[in-house]
Amino acid sequence: MTAIVLPEFAEDGDERAKVLQWYAREGEEIAEGQEILELLTDKAAFTLPAPCSGRLRRILVVAGAEVAVNQVLGEIEEHGG
Repeated sequence: MTAIVLPEFAEDGDERAKVLQWYAREGEEIAEGQEILELLTDKAAFTLPAPCSGRLRRILVVAGAEVAVNQVLGEIEEHGG
């Protein structure tokens, strides 16, 4: 199981973001590097790529929620794992 985690993204200490939308659904097959989630900080919107290929097992944070750096947003069940 691989966690989808909000990475550190700001040098100025901004460590929170809002989940705008998920591009993938639970149970869907995804490829490593595929954009799966859109987030918004107070300065910009950005997308988060999948850290590995597999099946999106669980979404832990819904659209509209505020999240912190290093927070687990979802889980990917890797192929062969």
